[in-house]
Amino acid sequence: MTVCYFTASGNCLYVARRIGGTLLSIPQLMRQETIEIADDAVGIVCPVYNCEMPMMVRAFMQKAHISTPYFFYVYTYGMGFGEAYAHAKLAAGEAGLELSYVNAVQMVDNFLPYFDMQEQIDTLPQKNVEGQLETVCGEIAARKTVKVEITADTRAQMELYRERLAKRFLRKDTAQSYLVTDACVHCGICAKVCPADNITVTEDAVTFSDHCEVCYACLHNCPHNAIHLPVEAGTVRFRNEHVRLRDIIEANA
Repeated sequence: MTVCYFTASGNCLYVARRIGGTLLSIPQLMRQETIEIADDAVGIVCPVYNCEMPMMVRAFMQKAHISTPYFFYVYTYGMGFGEAYAHAKLAAGEAGLELSYVNAVQMVDNFLPYFDMQEQIDTLPQKNVEGQLETVCGEIAARKTVKVEITADTRAQMELYRERLAKRFLRKDTAQSYLVTDACVHCGICAKVCPADNITVTEDAVTFSDHCEVCYACLHNCPHNAIHLPVEAGTVRFRNEHVRLRDIIEANA
C-alpha cells in the first residue's frame, strides 16, 4: 500500500503513519518531472481546505499517473468537510481512477483566521481521534468500499464554496499579507517547512512569493512565533503532538 500525504501541522502525517504502507510526500513528488505510482492500494491523506482538497493536492491528482484497484482518500478536518467527498470522487475520475473509499477524521482545525488554537487543542479529548483512526485503518485494511453520490444540489454547493470562500481564502498571493515581527531571528525554519517553496529567508528579510498553499505551515512551525496574519483568532500555534518539527521539514523541504 502507498499513501501520499500533504501536511502542514503534522495531522495528516500522523494519519498517514497510522494507516501505514509506503509514505510519500506530495510536495516532494510534485518536484519530480513525472509521477508514477502503482500498488495494490493507493491513498491520499490531506486536510480539508474550504470544503475541498488543498490546491497542491488537486494539482497532484492532475499530474500523477496512479495505477491501483483500490484508491482512497482520508481527510482531516476541524469544523466540517462540506463537499470534500464529492471533490475526491471528481478528482479521481478526472485521473482515470475509481474512488473506492473516502472518510474524514476530525482533529484540530489550524485555520487561524477563524479558530483559536488553544480552544481547538482543548477539544481534542472530545473528538476521540484515536477511535476515529482505528475505524479508518480497519476499514482500509479490510478494503471497505463506499459510494459517493454527486447530485445537482452537491454541485450547487461546490460552486457556492468556490465562489464565496475558495476565491477569498485560497489565493496564491495570500502569504504576501503575512506579518513578520521583530521576534524573527532569520533561522529559515519557515522556508524549510513550506511545501510550496514560497519563502526566501536572508540575514535581512523574510520574503513571501506568489505560490502560497495557505497551509499555515510557516505560522504554526515558527520556533519564535514570529509570523502572524493581519487578523487571527489567537496567537497560540499548533503541531500534532506525535510529530516533530524535523518531521515537517523532512516532509516538505
